[in-house]
Amino acid sequence: MSAATSLRVEGIRKTFAGSVALEGITLDFVPGGFNTLLGPSGCGKTTLLRIVAGFEAPDAGRVLIGGEDRTGAPVWRRRIGFVFQSYALWPHMTVFENVAYGLRLRRAPDVAPRVERMLRTMGLDGTGRRPPGQLSGGQQQRVALARALVLEPDLLLLDEPLSNLDARLRIEMRREIRQVQRDAGVTTLYVTHDQEEALELSDRIAVMSGGHVEQVGPPEEVYARPRSAAVATFLGTVTLLDAEAQADGRVRVADQLLRAVASPGARVRVAVRPENVEVHAAEAPESVAAVVRECAYLGHGFRVRVGLADGLEIVAHARNAVKAGQPVWIRIREAAVLPGEAS
Repeated sequence: MSAATSLRVEGIRKTFAGSVALEGITLDFVPGGFNTLLGPSGCGKTTLLRIVAGFEAPDAGRVLIGGEDRTGAPVWRRRIGFVFQSYALWPHMTVFENVAYGLRLRRAPDVAPRVERMLRTMGLDGTGRRPPGQLSGGQQQRVALARALVLEPDLLLLDEPLSNLDARLRIEMRREIRQVQRDAGVTTLYVTHDQEEALELSDRIAVMSGGHVEQVGPPEEVYARPRSAAVATFLGTVTLLDAEAQADGRVRVADQLLRAVASPGARVRVAVRPENVEVHAAEAPESVAAVVRECAYLGHGFRVRVGLADGLEIVAHARNAVKAGQPVWIRIREAAVLPGEAS
């Protein structure tokens, strides 16, 4: 297994019955890293994953694995491990037989010790003789991962692998998948529509919408500095506001001047995250008067929607509860200017 196999897709286009699923997708993925395709249902992320795997053929473009053009190569020649959304475990086989299946197809040597070692690595000791149906959802997920990784693939591809698990188990399995990926050092491509999942797991995120890539970058960059309203709204709660750029490049938002980079005098749109809005019970420096519209308890704090005198509404996070109708003062610490979103 290569610990850092490169993966690149160039100019990928795909249509189904005349409908465009992907249009001109070009992406480089982090070798040995955790790369995520994130977007809503129907955006093309699973189609792109299946093209990388060889399950679908693109209408145009190339798939380069390790620098070699593998666009026309069959699945079994791409050295990939694939984990399906439904796990795709064979119910008539034992756990051991499921994990060993690919090795036996390849007539690999030392099948038994390799399978046993992988089962130990995945915390599945003692399950080898059991059918998958007797295991929990989390254990079945580990079996699917073990079956993919025992082949020592150059690429690990995962299609919404946690969507069938409950919330608590999803969080637990996120940590396990990330640790297994780090230990293996395998270049990984992960598909999800779950923003929190993508932010926690990824070295690089490609946000997709309508068959196009909206933005690519590290999680913190994509979240804090979105390049479009689509990215800003898909990655968590955000308030989009019109603003005016001043002569010094700062922008005026809700009567507050914020550090930003914009052409003087330009009308721009900015994205304000709730965690960047302070809520004060009394007037504070550089704050603006507001009225609480609603307050929701989130466990780790409160989500507050406030209204300003000019009719604007902003969502904020607060440590303490406030009541609807209560006067408060807010201060926006930071906002991201959205390129090309002038109003």
